[in-house]
Amino acid sequence: MLKLEAIESAYGQSRILFGIDLDVAAGEVVTLLGRNGMGKTTTIKSIFGLLKPLGGRVVIDGEDMTGRSPHAIAQRGLGLVPEGRQIFPTLSVEENLVATRRTRTGAARWTLESVYRLFPRLKERRRNMGNQLSGGEQQMLAIGRALMTNPRLVVLDEATEGLAPLIREEIWACLRAIKDEGEAILVIDKNVDALARFADRHVVIEKGRVVWTGTTPELLATPEIKDRFLHV
Repeated sequence: MLKLEAIESAYGQSRILFGIDLDVAAGEVVTLLGRNGMGKTTTIKSIFGLLKPLGGRVVIDGEDMTGRSPHAIAQRGLGLVPEGRQIFPTLSVEENLVATRRTRTGAARWTLESVYRLFPRLKERRRNMGNQLSGGEQQMLAIGRALMTNPRLVVLDEATEGLAPLIREEIWACLRAIKDEGEAILVIDKNVDALARFADRHVVIEKGRVVWTGTTPELLATPEIKDRFLHV
């Protein structure tokens, strides 16, 4: 459903991406891996129209969406969980969720009730303001908010960054449940071992270029990929 073709992007005169190719099929989980500063977040911004590519194409369901507005991209069925969460701090949990609610043709898969089933803690704290939540709860809320758009592809930039180990495991369990619901997922995170437990394919980038792609069994069978491109 999503295909990037030779995407090139820059901030001013600083070129960051040099021909990124990436695709995610319906129901598939794909990771975008690489060390800090290699272009992962820039790739996400280029997908969502937050940064207009200098070259290449962003294709969604066969339609060229390159450089279209973030609103237009979201309407095509992409939901973003951004780096830093960016929830609305002065809205309640429930208000954050309702603010992005969108129902597509047919019955909505994701409603307040289904998000609360996925994240019971959010239901418990539904009247708390966003700035009253812990980091883990804010990340749950950011994921729930993306799901409330009823997307066909959920994109997570740094899914578990800065979270305690127990909370990370809770987030991974929820992402596996989201996959089981048939959602396609594109995820950035540094925890390769956790990603390997539920992702289908992996794309590794280095200095703005794709240097390796493969399945989870291929990644696990190629430890030099982690040693060369993923370790700090």
